[in-house]
Amino acid sequence: MAATKTRSSSFSRNLSAVTYSQSPGLKYGPNGTMFISSGIPDLDKILGGGFSLGSLVMVMEDAEAPHHMLLLRNFMSQGLVHGQPLLYASPSKDPRGFLGTLPNPGSIKDDKSRSRDTNQDGLRIAWQYKKYIGEQQQNLSSNNDGKQEYCNDFDLKKPLERHFLSSVHVDCVGIQDFESLAALHDRCASFLAQVARTDGSISAGRIAIQSFCSPQCKYSNMEWHMLSFIRSLKSMIRVSNAVVIVTFPPSLISPSFCKRLQHMADTLLSVRAIPDEDKELAKLLTGYQDMVGLLNVQKVARLNTQVPIILEATTFSIKLQKRRYLVLECLNQAPIDGSSGTSYGTSGSCSGSTKTGSLDF
Repeated sequence: MAATKTRSSSFSRNLSAVTYSQSPGLKYGPNGTMFISSGIPDLDKILGGGFSLGSLVMVMEDAEAPHHMLLLRNFMSQGLVHGQPLLYASPSKDPRGFLGTLPNPGSIKDDKSRSRDTNQDGLRIAWQYKKYIGEQQQNLSSNNDGKQEYCNDFDLKKPLERHFLSSVHVDCVGIQDFESLAALHDRCASFLAQVARTDGSISAGRIAIQSFCSPQCKYSNMEWHMLSFIRSLKSMIRVSNAVVIVTFPPSLISPSFCKRLQHMADTLLSVRAIPDEDKELAKLLTGYQDMVGLLNVQKVARLNTQVPIILEATTFSIKLQKRRYLVLECLNQAPIDGSSGTSYGTSGSCSGSTKTGSLDF
């Protein structure tokens, strides 16, 4: 009998997607897109999985507070934890010194579990069984250490451990003394050539450019050269396994140039500081005292599709949980009478009345 051939259908499993999903720091998304984590778990959920591989992310800075540095630090630390090569460009005199401010991965869940264990007084275990429970916890922790999480909770008060920096290729560039953007273009091109998109390649890289249009740079008045650089960089990203995040100050450039930069971005974010004493805003929003700033998602990358992505909310509050972990939350309107009742978003009736009845309009 002739050997029968295996029949392949359109519902066959995509092996390339499996290899990508098994690699650390990569997640398979819809329409054949790949995601890498932003380093903030809440931001990954908002964007539908993280930053799309091969996309350009631009962050509009705030002139009053450097909240964009929080996004850069988590983005860079997440790549170093996953062992992804990193290129960091900054107008500062010592860009490599910025690596000492990167946060170390932690866990909010572990802190909560520890606090519950220390405060639990209801059930006490005999002393002879404690050692067995400790051995089980050590075995579970040793098994989990071998698997890297897709997105970590970074502790802003603990610096990144040195072994993450030594095990990954990190390139730091100071762009303050550059006469033109040709040198930065060559550094980015050589870096992206290492993570070129080829068959079977599952490595990913990250590029972080801080304050691209800073007046400290000598090319700050060359708007056409900066636009051509961003356009060329975007074309190089499309054929590579990398994500580039660029921050720029919109208050220091012309409005027309700012609009062009926003149009060229695949994912556009903006951060804004909150005044210390804004009584009107404190009455409108719940949890105003814990807010550090505001994050606005103006555009989300749409690769391999023409369907627009509609978000439930576009403005989120930036909070520091326990003054350590970066958290994003939706804005909730405060109750009418200022009590601790439900806000407008969670109200079940059409009006704000608290009276119960058969019909309430």
